[in-house]
Amino acid sequence: MDKEGIYSREFVRKVTRLVVEALQEQQRLERSTPIGVSNRHIHLDRADMDALFGPGSELTVKKMLGQPGQYAAEETVTIRGPKGELQRVRVLGPLRSESQVEISIADGFTLGVKPPVRESGQLEGTPGIEIIGPKGSVKKDRGVIAALRHIHMTPEIAQRLGYKDGQYVQTKIEGLRGALLCNVLIRVSDKYALEMHIDVEEANALGVKTGDRAFFLED
Repeated sequence: MDKEGIYSREFVRKVTRLVVEALQEQQRLERSTPIGVSNRHIHLDRADMDALFGPGSELTVKKMLGQPGQYAAEETVTIRGPKGELQRVRVLGPLRSESQVEISIADGFTLGVKPPVRESGQLEGTPGIEIIGPKGSVKKDRGVIAALRHIHMTPEIAQRLGYKDGQYVQTKIEGLRGALLCNVLIRVSDKYALEMHIDVEEANALGVKTGDRAFFLED
């Protein structure tokens, strides 16, 4: 066999291997989700927005977030608990039906409150907080949580992956400080985009940042 034939077959083998590897990586990525790291923030209802920033005030978009229609606003507030306060807590928009404060467990030590780990909107039995804005303040008797890790996805993606709204799954974080994450809540809606949300404490422990990926584990 001449050298040209040997080189040609070797080239084909290399190309075939690269194609197979690329297809395998694509299949792997199809069972993964981008990560969004969530720092402390607050969602406001209309009444609290009026009390904190003035009647009829509106939020000003600073940066659009990963979920359609969701954004970080220019507006910030101070939250105050029995032991201390946190300043420049970012307001996220748009306004909601009830105000909700999302903090880390460590933030709770600073404030002197114990935020339960909860799904967004599940506020029964949660601690209250004082919220201070440029035009006034409000004292809430509930609404402080540490957000339960969760994944937003569309119905089409959920069907492809075999998941249902409200289901709990496991994901894998790769890297030097990688780990398996249990009890990750699946949230399905045609208003969502695929994204897993974890708080800043979890992200720091895992050594990940917004835009990194988590991989779904097979059942």
